[in-house]
Amino acid sequence: MNLIPYLTKNTQLPHKSIQNTVELLEQDCTVPFISRYRKEATGNLDEVQIAAIVKYKAEFETLEKRKTSVLKSIEEQDALTDDIRQKIQDSQDLTTLEDLYLPFKKKRKTKAETARKNGLEPLAKIIMVQNHGDIDQMASKYITKTVHDQHEALEGARHIISEWLNERISIRNQIRNQLERSAMLTTKVVTSKKQDEKAQKYRDYFDWSEALKSCPSHRFLAILRAENEGFIRTKIEIDDAHMLSKIADRIIKSNNSCSNQVRLALEDAYKRLLFPSLSNELLKAAKEKADDDAIEVFSKNLKQLLLGAPLGEKRILAIDPGFRSGCKVVCLSAQGVLEHNENIYPHAPQNKSTEAIKKITSLCDAYKIEAIAIGNGTASRETERLIKRVHFKHPVEVFVVSEAGASIYSASKIARDEFPNYDVTVRGAVSIGRRLADPLAELVKIDAKSIGVGQYQHDVDQGKLQTSLDGVVESCVNSVGVNINTASVPLLSYVSGIGPKLAENIVVYRTGNGPFQDRSHIKDVPRLGGKAFEQGAGFLRIKEGKNPMDDSAVHPESYGIVQQMAKDKGLSISEIIGNKNELQKIDLKKYRTETVGLPTLVDIIEELEKPGLDRREKAKVFTFDQNVRSISDLSENQLLPGIVNNITNFGCFVDIGIKESGLIHVSNLSDTFVKDVNEHVHLNEQIMVKVLSVDIPRKRIQLALHKK
Repeated sequence: MNLIPYLTKNTQLPHKSIQNTVELLEQDCTVPFISRYRKEATGNLDEVQIAAIVKYKAEFETLEKRKTSVLKSIEEQDALTDDIRQKIQDSQDLTTLEDLYLPFKKKRKTKAETARKNGLEPLAKIIMVQNHGDIDQMASKYITKTVHDQHEALEGARHIISEWLNERISIRNQIRNQLERSAMLTTKVVTSKKQDEKAQKYRDYFDWSEALKSCPSHRFLAILRAENEGFIRTKIEIDDAHMLSKIADRIIKSNNSCSNQVRLALEDAYKRLLFPSLSNELLKAAKEKADDDAIEVFSKNLKQLLLGAPLGEKRILAIDPGFRSGCKVVCLSAQGVLEHNENIYPHAPQNKSTEAIKKITSLCDAYKIEAIAIGNGTASRETERLIKRVHFKHPVEVFVVSEAGASIYSASKIARDEFPNYDVTVRGAVSIGRRLADPLAELVKIDAKSIGVGQYQHDVDQGKLQTSLDGVVESCVNSVGVNINTASVPLLSYVSGIGPKLAENIVVYRTGNGPFQDRSHIKDVPRLGGKAFEQGAGFLRIKEGKNPMDDSAVHPESYGIVQQMAKDKGLSISEIIGNKNELQKIDLKKYRTETVGLPTLVDIIEELEKPGLDRREKAKVFTFDQNVRSISDLSENQLLPGIVNNITNFGCFVDIGIKESGLIHVSNLSDTFVKDVNEHVHLNEQIMVKVLSVDIPRKRIQLALHKK
């Protein structure tokens, strides 16, 4: 099977679009570049569709590589026939391929192999025909020094038959289909661990049973985690007797002593080989599906988090709250440069709140602070209440900011390189302040798995998770664009075509030569060649540069088109940019070429109307209910403001200003069926919730979305 038909079958996208996209991918073009600047070639495919092509292309290449390995192995055994070769080449998935390879796979010493060495394969063939009357007499002919009696001869023959039945594709598929339709997942608690305190969060699964096909991914992953931690044991079950009866109907041809031996061999094959192998295969497939679901949830959350509302270039005072060790306070310039840091001790045991208020007032005046960012960890609410008591001379907005991952960043090499002369407390506070100014620019420095969104992210395939998250970060960075004169190495490394090494080179060059004045100078960066420039230039912005188009998503390869448009209008480039009235009058058909069509021209006009526009919303101030300070302050039917801080397949978690987040189950998001939680709420969205129930011992809060 060839690549393009395989991709067409799995993506259901147009043949020509797939073919052109594959050609671009093989030219080392990135997904963001292709989706943004090669719309004519792809037929206007979006990032999701192109990513699907990338995914199935990788699957096809893995399948083809395995086919080559399998064919070579069978050929080395002098067992490769034209029929087997054709079946292997025609196989379209790894499961079918591995079934075809199973009879030829090198095995460890098995009972069947021992029986063959003892010369019992001819006896097995006679039994399988099922037309011999006196099987005991026949078995007596195979007694040797290693086969002591008829019983051993028949047992050895059955082992060989069991292996044949295990390798029969039709039987394997029959059991597969039954498992997929009716397998039950059952769990039992490990008695010795039942009273363990850590086991209590899994007590719902101490004695659990449900159809595996209907088990949602989050529950399946929770059950696997409980098993991995040793609190429960899991098992796959189907109606074995019914399954054996259905298989027997296909292979039992007579009613004699031979057929009885085949029946015994079938029961052995099923119990010892088929069911264990195929039930494990089913569990593996279920785990992969659950992983994919969890990774999709994590990726959606991460995208929303990275594209969260930035405050923009403001002078920020950031506070990392604490009790005994005090609150770390830092002052940042509008560009995020650290200008000052010190500690205040407003809370117990020092209780120096008056001094703290004076210090905050003084710092806000001295550094012309426009906004305050307070980390949402320990002592956050107490610190927020303290700040609300401060009388500022000028308006100062106060924000509570998620500090998830700030401690990971503060101890990282990136943070040490940025702030070699400061300790982790200073770096953590800086991160809190910077993520208010621009969540995307700051969060790319942190391992996405440490940001605290998603479900069971540490239980899923870490390679697949990392690949998915890297793709999300790359997509977000390139959709927003990057100021090449201020961006950090981690941020630049996600720009299309750049990567970590070129990002370092850009920063080194920028440090030594000053800010870039126009995009053409990007080519002067060491080792940044034409391909990297082509892939990345459109996503790199230059503010207040020589060419106003450099602060837009218009690619340099299209500058000539814009210049011609301006010339035809009798305007300069500066005069046409932002001039919506004139831009709307342009006849785009006049500027079409063999490579540039209407999709690209429409993009150019839209970008010229609002060049460099940040599509993200602006950060908004939010205030929690000041009367709610702990879970004990909650009561049923209470209405509260909250912020969505995590989204899963089974609902969303909401920060209501206390240590414990509340859960809005999918059933409480809407009066109608909820297919996708993201259709009802978004990460960091400010919402009103209604308290349904409070379980203080288990620290669980059930909420409902309150429609305003």
